[in-house]
Amino acid sequence: MFPPTLIPYRFRVLSREAALVAWAAIGGALFALLEIPAAWLSGSMLLVSVIGVARPLPDLRKPWFDSTMVMSGALIGSAATPEALAATARYPGSLFILVVGLVAIMLTTGAYLRFVARWSWIDSLLAAAPGALSTVIAVAESKGANLGRIAAIQLFRILVLIAVLPSIMKLTGAGDAGAGGAPPVAQIIGLGDMVLLLGCALATGIVFERLRVTAPYILGATLASTVLYGSGTVHGTFPPEIAMAVMVMLGAAMGGRVSKLQRNEIAALFPLAIGGFLVSMLVAFAFAWPAAWLAGVPYASAMAAFAPGGLEAMAMLAFAMGLDPLYVGAHHLVRFMLVGLSMPFVIGWLKPEKPPPES
Repeated sequence: MFPPTLIPYRFRVLSREAALVAWAAIGGALFALLEIPAAWLSGSMLLVSVIGVARPLPDLRKPWFDSTMVMSGALIGSAATPEALAATARYPGSLFILVVGLVAIMLTTGAYLRFVARWSWIDSLLAAAPGALSTVIAVAESKGANLGRIAAIQLFRILVLIAVLPSIMKLTGAGDAGAGGAPPVAQIIGLGDMVLLLGCALATGIVFERLRVTAPYILGATLASTVLYGSGTVHGTFPPEIAMAVMVMLGAAMGGRVSKLQRNEIAALFPLAIGGFLVSMLVAFAFAWPAAWLAGVPYASAMAAFAPGGLEAMAMLAFAMGLDPLYVGAHHLVRFMLVGLSMPFVIGWLKPEKPPPES
């Protein structure tokens, strides 16, 4: 039993964490009612960030954070089904351009933040990462990066991309062409497969933690999930309620860190976020043009495939715009998996540094 003097403190900590998650859930629910793509992630991040400016919010403790990373990794790997992996073989040239463009986006946007904002390379590259937000969170936590400003830049890009990309694609003449109707109903993963998946994900994460790998739990869970799904050992998607809960926990973690920033620092991040967004979008759309020509698809489809946004948000936008879901989905799957699996190693080689002094 805990000493009586510790019970009130532990209860206060738990109640504050519960309040943080509750605010995040409310934000996600509001965005979901507005039918905004990636609602449970972006809405939870935004509301927690706004509330945190007015009153201090706690960080999620390590057990909650690590559990969220394990679940996130399992969800990331679940996209690598045999059918999805087979679809990537249809566009080898376009996917090669995607990989080159991905490196270009991170280097150019990272260099912008490094030399204009005078951030460290770790913070700059994590803020420039196009998607795989759960991996970005885990790596930033492991490397002691400034997760608050990284999350602010990422949140801005998600919200603006969702708001402006449909209009940009309409201007290209995407129209309503493409597949219509409702998407097929997904098969829900069975209890046995879920236990196997989460057990392997957790075990791999523990091994990686013992090996002192950067972001061990999300990397281990992603690898385990990718192998199990890609080999056809497990089948089916996670229940939407579980995916929703993971997005809320991620939003709470990132929004809570944004709320730690000073108000003047938040205000200073807006021009940086706008500049970083423009740099990443210009580079992405520049690479999308030759990819569209090579794959023989409309430029609007390539824009959606190369846009540096979340996998779920871009897939929903592509469906809503009547674009080729196979082409868009294959490219975002490759980008998502590449960023998610390589980021811990790429950033893991960098040593923490102090940002250059202001001139």
